[in-house]
Amino acid sequence: MDLIKIAESAYTKEIDFPEFGSGDTITVSYKIKEGEKERIQDYRGIVIQRKGDGATKTFTVRKTTGGIGIERIFPLYSPSVDKIVVNKRGKVRRARIYYLRKLTGKKARIKEKRF
Repeated sequence: MDLIKIAESAYTKEIDFPEFGSGDTITVSYKIKEGEKERIQDYRGIVIQRKGDGATKTFTVRKTTGGIGIERIFPLYSPSVDKIVVNKRGKVRRARIYYLRKLTGKKARIKEKRF
């Protein structure tokens, strides 16, 4: 078990992402490979959950486009994730905010954390 932790720690130290949690609005820049070309696309939304431990950490980001909610799961230490920018800190009382799926309009807004 210790060997697995040592191998994972070597892999996860390479990339430093900002601290973020559920309720935060973030922009994830990830690489898309189309044939020979490679480009970076931004995905901006609210973090619904963080999951996993070590190299298997993932986070789910939800955005609404044209009235339709779209969720995407990103592995945190994936080589396709280029950078993560925290746009707003949200004030929520849950680690997994699945209740946002049912809400629309102004009800789906999250209060901003004050520092």
